[in-house]
Amino acid sequence: MITVYGIPNCDTVKKARTWLTDHGHTVAFHDFKKQGVPAELLPAWLAAFGRDRLVNRAGTTWRKLDDAAKAAVVDDATAIALMQAEPSVIKRPVVRWPDGRWTLGFSAEAFEKSALNAPKAG
Repeated sequence: MITVYGIPNCDTVKKARTWLTDHGHTVAFHDFKKQGVPAELLPAWLAAFGRDRLVNRAGTTWRKLDDAAKAAVVDDATAIALMQAEPSVIKRPVVRWPDGRWTLGFSAEAFEKSALNAPKAG
């Protein structure tokens, strides 16, 4: 099964979920707001993407942080602390594919490649 991690009202998450559903895939959704950020997965996400990609420094949540909070993100441990305190700072969606791979963000082209071996609903 494909698992999408994110926030339900995020436009990019909506696009990703819609694309997957429209292409016949069964999707589990992990809502950061209701279920929290899965702390046990953050090290894998950091290894897969690096903190500079995973922490969305272009997003509204990052821009609203005070300068001290931004300056405090200096390593993976401080990035993890921020992502747990402010889940909206995580670039979305984070997607776990059935073959164990992770992707970050949404593009139809990347999803097309990643979904080739993913089972379809039905």
